[in-house]
Amino acid sequence: MKSTWVSVTLILLAFVSGARNEDDIQPCAKVQTSSSVVPLGSPVMATCVIRENCPLITGQSVHIVWRLGDHFIPSSLVASESGKISKVVIPHVNHTRVTLTCCVQTSLIQVAGGVVITAGYPPEAPQNLSCQTNLTTPSTLTCSWNPGQQETHLPTEYTLHTKIWDSNKNHTYELPTGVHHYTIPRSGFVLFSEMQIYVRALNELGEASSVPVILEPVSAAKFDPPKILKVETVPKSHGCLKLSWSLSKDQAWMHSVHLNLEVRLKTADSSQWSEQPYNLPVIHCVYCRLLHGTVYFAQIRVRYQQSPWSEWSSSQSGVTLESAPTGRLVSWMKVSGDHMHKQLNVHLFWKPSKQFRANGQNVSYIVSVQKLQGERGKICSTIGNYCTFQLPRKAKKVYLSAINAAGKSSPDEVRIYFAKARMVISDIKASPYDDQSLLVQWEKIDMSDLIDYVVEWRPLLETHLSLIQFEIADRNQSSLIITGNFEPYKPYGISVYPRFKDGIGLPLTVNAYLRQKAPSMVPKLRIKKAWQSHTELTWDEIPLDQRNGIIQGYKVFYWCENGQVNVVNAAMEERRVILKDLNPVSLYEAFIMVSTFGGSLNGSTIHFKMEPFDGAAIVMIVIVSGVGLSFLTIFIVMTCFSNYRKLKLHFWPIVPDPANSSIKRWKSEPTQDTLPAWNKEEPNPVCLSHLSFLNLPMNLRKDKDDLWLNNAEDTSDLGESICGSPLIPEYSGSNSDSVPYATVIFSDSCNSPPRKDTHVYLRSESTQPLLETEESFSPKCYQNMATEGMPREQCFFGPCHDCVPEERVDSVILWDDFPFLQALAMNETSND
Repeated sequence: MKSTWVSVTLILLAFVSGARNEDDIQPCAKVQTSSSVVPLGSPVMATCVIRENCPLITGQSVHIVWRLGDHFIPSSLVASESGKISKVVIPHVNHTRVTLTCCVQTSLIQVAGGVVITAGYPPEAPQNLSCQTNLTTPSTLTCSWNPGQQETHLPTEYTLHTKIWDSNKNHTYELPTGVHHYTIPRSGFVLFSEMQIYVRALNELGEASSVPVILEPVSAAKFDPPKILKVETVPKSHGCLKLSWSLSKDQAWMHSVHLNLEVRLKTADSSQWSEQPYNLPVIHCVYCRLLHGTVYFAQIRVRYQQSPWSEWSSSQSGVTLESAPTGRLVSWMKVSGDHMHKQLNVHLFWKPSKQFRANGQNVSYIVSVQKLQGERGKICSTIGNYCTFQLPRKAKKVYLSAINAAGKSSPDEVRIYFAKARMVISDIKASPYDDQSLLVQWEKIDMSDLIDYVVEWRPLLETHLSLIQFEIADRNQSSLIITGNFEPYKPYGISVYPRFKDGIGLPLTVNAYLRQKAPSMVPKLRIKKAWQSHTELTWDEIPLDQRNGIIQGYKVFYWCENGQVNVVNAAMEERRVILKDLNPVSLYEAFIMVSTFGGSLNGSTIHFKMEPFDGAAIVMIVIVSGVGLSFLTIFIVMTCFSNYRKLKLHFWPIVPDPANSSIKRWKSEPTQDTLPAWNKEEPNPVCLSHLSFLNLPMNLRKDKDDLWLNNAEDTSDLGESICGSPLIPEYSGSNSDSVPYATVIFSDSCNSPPRKDTHVYLRSESTQPLLETEESFSPKCYQNMATEGMPREQCFFGPCHDCVPEERVDSVILWDDFPFLQALAMNETSND
């Protein structure tokens, strides 16, 4: 099919060109349309007539089809005998250029004839026709216009027509296609004669003309920028300046023409020109109502009537006459006391108020303790915006004045406010407001004696006091926009002070940036400590000039070989992290990321390896073990010292030794009568109230076997072991190794007065072995039977305050009941 349409196209070209061969120069069909150029979107009707001698239909039936571009369209046959005529109607032509072909269908579809249809729009009337005269050599008049918003899609011709009324001359200037401006030469116009100018547009669908412009060429002239020759003061006129100027060299001949002049001014310390230029007369170019003693820069421009303004001239400066400064100065004082020398250290800052006028060039400032300024009361003189000095503690106020060559301003009274430990501001924050300003906001507590707030700011990277700036805010304000020479990526400290009637409260301070970006550097990670599965990483603080913003925090990324990346966050004030649960004998990599509100920056990567036991862990284990062992030793020693008596008894028990007892010297009668006179200082012996016996063998010898005499040690502890039951001489305990021994019951001291109560004896015996005896050191009172059958307390082995001395018993003692006493008595007798 593609090859078929290629052949159709070739046939169409041949027939349309009309050059098939020398004998047949006619196309096989003739196509006629209502118009070959139509408005875009309009209908078109076409007719196709096949020639009788067309070789395409020789000996064949005729069937005609229509094709518009690449698409077939329906057609209708006209009633005729030959059937060689066909008509077609195209309802809308939507293409700016399209081919309509008439084809004959036999075995193949062959093009018999065709026509090209062009569609577009008629031209619009040209808009915004304007002309401008150039007075430089050679003089010309240039006009330009706008062809309209709608594209015609058709070739459109533009012509410029002029008519000079005084000379009645008409000129027509043809323009190249697509050009919408034209420059009329000097021969085509007269500077001071009016002329009419208009533009005409023409294409195959129609024509249109612009609105005519009537002008005088000189009124359309744009002058070259003028030149300011001099700016000078007007004698005896404060606030006035006089300007001298001229036109350019090529236009100087037009100086006599009545021109309009405008001037704009700005002060030396301002970056903005006056918003509204001032119209000045050409002859007397004087402008007043300016500040006194102020440097001004001036520029001018000119025009003729309603012609365009020339460009602004170059700047020239001038100074108005000086006068004494006027208005007040806004001040801010910070006071710190010195109790040792009774002096006040004062930092006083000031700036011009909106009403202040320096009215001079060389302005200085004087601080004095007297309202009438003099050399005696002056404490500071400077050309800056601050002053530092000392005052006596009793000082209440100072005076601030401005001075120039023309005079002094009225002094401003500055009261001295002392610092007060009062907190009024609970929170403060600062954020960028625009490219040159910061918005400061604070939360306040309402107080009746609050006067206002002082917002102070300074660059943190510089410390000179002249860089400190401040602004006063009303007591009802809680925010302020501060404007200054803020640099991006530089830190500024902003403080808000509450000011009271009797002092200045405590400030709140915040750091702020006009714009932020990522830090310029990242600190290097260091390994501070390492454990078996933990390690501590630290880093230094970023220098303030390298931060480029407020640090939001640190992130440490670490991973082992072919392992997952872990992240640990750290606060800005800590600058340390502890990595936990690390694998021993594994190589780790880590780096730190520092972030601000303006971006983040990653640091260099470090490598570290976890050891099973490092030196620090071993030292820690030894220290902990040593400390624990020391505490245990101290605890054991202290316990031993606090319980040494019990321990002594446990390891070395006290065993009574009857052989060394002094019981053998006891008498039945009071020993007070038998003691010699030289022994009166000895303690009084104790009287027995009960005595138990040892079961001694009968063959005791005095010199060898007498246990009572062979030991010289005191055996007074004999009776401490057992007391209670009556002695049975033939008693034998269950333990064959036990030896019965005596228990003595003491009644009272022998030198106590005799009692009428009779002695009561209570036999006791023990089957305890002597070496296994463990007795208490404190004798206790036990109850024995009294003679009348009533119980009373008796003391065993020692005196007792509750014991009552017994009376002597005159009755005969039965020695059979007390064999041991009988033995003692016999032994005593034998010794005598």
